[in-house]
Amino acid sequence: MASALHYSDALIAGVLRRVRTIAMVGASPNWKRPSNFAMKYLQGKGYRVIPVNPRAAAGGVSILGEKACASLDEAPAPVDMVDVFRGSGAALGIVREAIRLREEKRIQVVWMQLGVRNDEAAAEAAAAGLTVIMDRCPKIEYGRLSGELGWGGVNSGVISSRRQRLAPAPGRGRQR
Repeated sequence: MASALHYSDALIAGVLRRVRTIAMVGASPNWKRPSNFAMKYLQGKGYRVIPVNPRAAAGGVSILGEKACASLDEAPAPVDMVDVFRGSGAALGIVREAIRLREEKRIQVVWMQLGVRNDEAAAEAAAAGLTVIMDRCPKIEYGRLSGELGWGGVNSGVISSRRQRLAPAPGRGRQR
């Protein structure tokens, strides 16, 4: 079993502060997909997010106003961070492409999304001098560290899974 991952808040905050352009490998044009939601959020925070999706690129599709690229190689430089929104099995190939392009694209960070962990890919990226974060979401981490994502409203009682007992409508109360 793989050991638990721990990244300091200072490391994550530092990455989120210095990164300006993100290549999101696995970005989806479907607004219902988590990658689309994360991309939109990050754009709203001032990041340029370049979608990397071969199928969307082949169809000439733009995702949230950005032209989709078929690969990292096609992404315009600079790319500060590669966000892996693909399965753990695909991470090694993506990381190797990022390492190959790191000088040309100025890649500094490889970030693997929630549920994506590939220790071999992480070791290769770290050995190449890249900062590596795995099994985290930059959208969630940004929200958490900026104070946007907190416990406020979570236990407010406004939203509940319990069935509400409503007062009977006038004239529909119990008859005695």
